[in-house]
Amino acid sequence: MKIRSPFVAVIGAGQVGATTAQRILEKGIADVVLFDVVEGMPQGKALDLMEAAPVEGHDRRITGTNAYKDIEGAEIVVITAGLARKPGMSREDLLAANARIISDVSANIKRYAPEAKVIVVTNPLDIMTHLCQKLTGFPSQRVFGMAGVLDTARMRYFIAERLACVPSHVEAVVLGGHGDLMVPVSSQSKVGFRQLKDLIPAPELAKIEQRTRDGGAEIVALLKTGSAYYAPASSVCEMVRAILRDEKKVLPVCAYVRGEYGLKDIYSGVPAVLGRSGVESVVSLQLTDEESQALQRSADKVRQGVSEVEKILANENARVSS
Repeated sequence: MKIRSPFVAVIGAGQVGATTAQRILEKGIADVVLFDVVEGMPQGKALDLMEAAPVEGHDRRITGTNAYKDIEGAEIVVITAGLARKPGMSREDLLAANARIISDVSANIKRYAPEAKVIVVTNPLDIMTHLCQKLTGFPSQRVFGMAGVLDTARMRYFIAERLACVPSHVEAVVLGGHGDLMVPVSSQSKVGFRQLKDLIPAPELAKIEQRTRDGGAEIVALLKTGSAYYAPASSVCEMVRAILRDEKKVLPVCAYVRGEYGLKDIYSGVPAVLGRSGVESVVSLQLTDEESQALQRSADKVRQGVSEVEKILANENARVSS
C-alpha cells in the first residue's frame, strides 16, 4: 500500500501514538506511517485502522513499520515513544529513561526525515523537546511540543462543566511547562464575551486552575495503569492540521522563546502561530504580575531539568567511551 505525500510519521504505536494516527486518518488530514520497535504492533494496529476505513468513510492510508527508513519524506514527525507515568510517578521521574529513547529517535529523524517538522509528546515534554532540537540540530521553529493545547483543553472542559455550557465556547489560556508549574492564565480566559473572573468566584476558579495542573495525574490515578491518550491525541491532531493546511492558527504550544514573556533561550508553553513552516511566531499576551512570576518559575524548573538531563547523558556517554 503506497503512502501519499504529504504524510505524517508517528513514532510510537502505544495508546497515544495509535490514537493520534486514528484521529489524523479519520479526519482526512493525511496518510500516516506508524513506527514502533515492537515487532507486529504497528503493523497490526495499522491493519485494524485500515479495516475501519470503509465504515468511517475516508480514503486515507496507514502503514505500520519497525524500520526507521520508512519515515523518509515525512512532512511531520510526531514523537509519542517513551514510558508512561505510573501512579505516584512525576514527569521528572521519567527523565533518564525517556532521554535515552528521545536520543535514539532524534538520531533517526535527523537521518531519514531531515526536512520534517517535529512535534514532541514524550514526557517530561518541555525537556524532551529541548533535547530533540539539540540532537537533531533542526531550526527551533521546526521542533516544538504538544502541551498547551492539551492543558488548555482540560481547563476549557473544567470551566464548561462548572458553567454547564458547551466546551468549545470556552476560551482559555495555559502557559508554561507541562507539569506542576504550568500557568493557567485566567485573566485571558472567557466564555463568549464575558471574562471568566466575572462568571466564577475566585476560590472556585483557583480550584479549576489546580485541577488543570493535576489533569494528567488525575487520569493516571483513575486508570491505575497507563495515562491519558484520547485528549493528547486530539491535541496533536489539531496541531498537525494547522501545519499541513497552513492555517496560521494561534495555538498554545511548547515553543522556543527568545525574549518573549521575559524568557530567553528556552522551550516554554506559549501561544504561537502554526503554519506550513512550523512555529511561525510567538504571540504576546498581557499577563498579570502574578502570572508573569509563575511563568518565570515554570521556566526555571525547565532549565533545571534540561541541566539534569544533559548531565545524565554526559555521564552515560563517558561510561560508554571508557
